[in-house]
Amino acid sequence: MTDALRAKLDQLPTSPGVYLMKDRVGTIVYIGKAANLRSRVRSYFARSGGDVRAFVPLLEELLGDIETILVSSEKEAILLENELIKRHRPRFNVMLRDDKNFICLRLSSTHPYPRLEVVRAGRVRKDGAQYFGPYASASAIRETLHVVNRHFQLRTCSDHVLENRSRPCLQYQIHRCPAPCVFDIPTEDYKRSVDEVSLFLEGKGDALHDHLETRMNAAATAERFEEAARVRDQLRALTASLEKQRVVTGDALDSDVIGLYREGALLEVQLLFLRGGRLQGGRSLSFKQQEFPTAEILRSFVSQYYEAAFVPKEVLLCEPLAGEDEVAALETWLGERKGERVHVLAPERGDKRRLVEMAVGNARQRFEERQRTRANAEQTLARLAEKLNLTAPPKRIECFDISTFQGQFTVASQVVFMDGEPDQSLYRHYRVKEVSGQDDFASMLEVLTRRFRRGLAAGGLPNLLIVDGGLGQLSVAREALRVTGADVALAALAKSRVVENEKRFASRQGFDVSEAWAEDEGAREKGTVERSPERVFLPGRKNPVVLRQNTSELFLLQRLRDEAHRFAIEFHRKLRSRRTLRSVLEDISGIGPRRRRALLTSFGSLKAVRAASAEEIARVEGFDEALAERVRDSLAKSEPPHEKTDVAEDATADELAALEEN
Repeated sequence: MTDALRAKLDQLPTSPGVYLMKDRVGTIVYIGKAANLRSRVRSYFARSGGDVRAFVPLLEELLGDIETILVSSEKEAILLENELIKRHRPRFNVMLRDDKNFICLRLSSTHPYPRLEVVRAGRVRKDGAQYFGPYASASAIRETLHVVNRHFQLRTCSDHVLENRSRPCLQYQIHRCPAPCVFDIPTEDYKRSVDEVSLFLEGKGDALHDHLETRMNAAATAERFEEAARVRDQLRALTASLEKQRVVTGDALDSDVIGLYREGALLEVQLLFLRGGRLQGGRSLSFKQQEFPTAEILRSFVSQYYEAAFVPKEVLLCEPLAGEDEVAALETWLGERKGERVHVLAPERGDKRRLVEMAVGNARQRFEERQRTRANAEQTLARLAEKLNLTAPPKRIECFDISTFQGQFTVASQVVFMDGEPDQSLYRHYRVKEVSGQDDFASMLEVLTRRFRRGLAAGGLPNLLIVDGGLGQLSVAREALRVTGADVALAALAKSRVVENEKRFASRQGFDVSEAWAEDEGAREKGTVERSPERVFLPGRKNPVVLRQNTSELFLLQRLRDEAHRFAIEFHRKLRSRRTLRSVLEDISGIGPRRRRALLTSFGSLKAVRAASAEEIARVEGFDEALAERVRDSLAKSEPPHEKTDVAEDATADELAALEEN
């Protein structure tokens, strides 16, 4: 450490604030907060060795400067620290990157006809709306939305569609929406449904049960028996849904329980969500390279997680934080986010301690499961390397596939598996630009050449590259390597095929071919046709490698191939759907982008426009009777697509705009 930096340590203020440690080239390597900046920063260089983190002994040689930012309270220091960590991403700080995956539900409080929206944690705002969650998975949130849509009948369309729709959609026809887009629905009736949804999502089952029972009895007394029957069915369904939730505490508070299990720098965090004293679900998060004390990890997790998530009345931790001042600062900050007091506790006995122990137990079990999965993946990659004669287990495997339709919209997909698991952030699409017509080999050569050249320029070539096909596709991949000079292990995975019984054809002179095909089809229906195993072709080897059926290494290659196939077809269908739409609407004289969007916005989809009459089309802004008749005649002449997978007919205006951006 330089003399100037030592002198600066003695001159640091004793106020609360944030400190930024920089290396000798000015890069921020660590950001921290403190109630007393001078005391906290000087503690890193104390000879007592109390701080056992791996980077602390390196600071004296590493640091070039320490910058401080003063604030008025420790609560403000927590907020500023979080913001600076997200902005600068220092190498030695705890970074909980999984927060983008949290899923919540948003219920507006300002719109006269609110709807439930699914939002990610990053979109949670202090905008007066109610946020519910987070939910453990997409399936959990779908189940919740299913109950809400079926029994509370809130609208599901966007605000834009609500304001521009001219007739009710299917949700109205199946009695799951009152269609406020078209009909004059009293706002007080709709607000009653909104209040009931809020009670349901908050887990206040008793209050909701009493409210619905009162509504049912009042309707029955007034002889509105159909309404009473609907509320009765709603009450039964919600009672069954709420009974699935186990009551674990008697105080009926909204609580989050945070348990943590670690082995060295690997750790697992388990959250349990209790609403109204009922256990509603949980979420597990895994982190690596976290050599920080457990108390610091917990404090950082709480401050980062609740910056973009529903804040409960109570947060239960498996271990106490460093000091009372830190707990008080967190409670103040959480209370301001929630609008009422929030308690942060580390219980030592009673029901709450048992909840914490349950969370820790779940974290340990999930940690062990992940470790077993990781170990199995390492063994699979090691066996695959042995079978394919690789020098080392392939950490990064890429697979490519081509998708086309009669030589049009030819595209390719690149999927990436890291350590045996898909990493969708590394997936890529390619549009084939230099090949005309249907030529899969030339298309693959173009795509692989572009991939290898980019990899050589920017780094990041795979350890193993898989192409879907046999010796032909393998030869194409080898040519791409030769052209670019890249050095990548190659393999081609060929699907299983029917083994023709050549002896049968040879021994029967004059055998009718059509009869043979019919016989073969009959054998297929009976399941008696012999099929070859899937084969792996390698460069420099004439005969393919046949991996044993039902092995993990064969399953890994099949997953790669199937994922590449799915990803290519998905992109191909988007391009084709966009073209389908343009060929239908853009070819109509007098229909430009503005009128096309007005038409789709008004009716919801191209399929609905096809079903509309000329009078209905003429009521759309920008259309008259003559133009409406022209649209009807043009659509009548153009046949709708027969493929169920073509999304253009059902896509909304917003979805089609998104398609056109791709």
